[in-house]
Amino acid sequence: MANIDEFHTQGREEKKSTSSSVENKNTRKDNPDRAYKVLVADLVGMKFDQNGNPDFSEVRDYIKEKGGVFHLGPIEEDPVLETGKIHFFYQPDLSRIDEILPQTDKGQYDALIAAATFFPKESVFNEGGVRIGAGTGNMGSASWGGGGGKGGVAPLMNTPSFNSRATAQMVFKALLKTSPDLNVAMLHQLVTENNFDTGKQLKEFPTEKIEGKRIGIIGYGNIGREVAKIAQVFNMKVVVHEALPNHQKWIESEGFIYANTIEEAAKGSDFISIHTGLGSPDLNTGKFANESIIGEKVLKLLNEGAVVINYDRGELIDAPALDRALSIGKVRYAAIDADIFKNPDNGEITGPMKPYIELEKKHSGKMELLPHAAADTEHISRVEGAKQAVDQIFSAIRFKKVINLKGDLPEGYTDEGATTVDGVGKVTPNRLFELLRNDNFLKNMHKITKEVNAIWGELESTQNPDRRKELIERYGSKLILASNKYATSMEITGLKGPYSE
Repeated sequence: MANIDEFHTQGREEKKSTSSSVENKNTRKDNPDRAYKVLVADLVGMKFDQNGNPDFSEVRDYIKEKGGVFHLGPIEEDPVLETGKIHFFYQPDLSRIDEILPQTDKGQYDALIAAATFFPKESVFNEGGVRIGAGTGNMGSASWGGGGGKGGVAPLMNTPSFNSRATAQMVFKALLKTSPDLNVAMLHQLVTENNFDTGKQLKEFPTEKIEGKRIGIIGYGNIGREVAKIAQVFNMKVVVHEALPNHQKWIESEGFIYANTIEEAAKGSDFISIHTGLGSPDLNTGKFANESIIGEKVLKLLNEGAVVINYDRGELIDAPALDRALSIGKVRYAAIDADIFKNPDNGEITGPMKPYIELEKKHSGKMELLPHAAADTEHISRVEGAKQAVDQIFSAIRFKKVINLKGDLPEGYTDEGATTVDGVGKVTPNRLFELLRNDNFLKNMHKITKEVNAIWGELESTQNPDRRKELIERYGSKLILASNKYATSMEITGLKGPYSE
């Protein structure tokens, strides 16, 4: 294995040999005589001004800092726009097809930034689209080949990780609402009314902790992994299914149990949480690959009285199967977070939440329904995700560079890899390269590992129990302290987790 000096020498040689190619990659490829137009179709902030309106100022100022132009509202009929600039048109209230298509069916905008709003295949964006969030099932434009990004002339991108922790925390908010099942509200009322005697009445409120309970997590993406990490802190038995088999070693390396199938993850689980995204659509049926993956077969394998949490996409669960599971007590509680849309003219409700509304009427008290709000109402996630989306649009238009590509790479573009929040998602080569620039970090990690290795080496080299006891008495504290420092450094620098191979 090459030492650090050899690595740096190699790096200098590579840098010299590739300098010309880097220069070519950074050459502007946009047309200076064009005014590029970008539709921003979802909220980019959740702080509110004095009039109660969401504040978009942070993203507006960021666009200006990058040399772009911010517009509030749609493109005018005959706009006079400064050429050589990228213009962002902020319209967060677009939601229905009849509102979207008249503005997007003829390529009126060159690119798109969206979060939850669904854009149909007829919408045209020839320079690319970015979904604020991970799943791209709502990005249906044929310009990039629909939600899977398969084909098309423009790149489809996402912003994974910014809302991962917010969503994972909301998953546990739903989980802890049901387990432990201590009636906190009732106890609070009895205490405040001076109507409780701990010695006599506490036995009337038995409960169980979630420690040791089994949770099946479907999907080892950014959100699924964050849910698994929280569950691990609660000492739950964490079982993870990921369709990509090369993830097994990474799942097991973090102390989770790997399940080959969804059924294997569900079997004997007290909780199940789904984080797969919709997957690619079938061009013949119009259905997404992961629609109804949680059906009767899977639900039957859960423990009696299990809790189902779907803070991903409503279509992932077979609603009739969930209905039956709730009716017989196989599932005692279901928390669903899904899009819901209302036609202002006739009040008609559409969207993947619709079937669950009828279920809740039938199973009142056994369901909790959210309008795709688990992460989208968190201000920082909105702002940071939108800023990254702006960066990606600038990169795609100006340099034909694609960051966080979903699906196929269109002709004429280069793939610049992925970027995520430190500690969320995969550890990337870029992250390692960044840390290698910090000599103090390298020295510190080298020192810690030398200490740990030396002590373990001494312990391993002797078979004498008395000698090992002597070593532990002398070095035990140092060993655990150094091990803790190493583990903490790996965590806070974003080096713990699967590697982007």
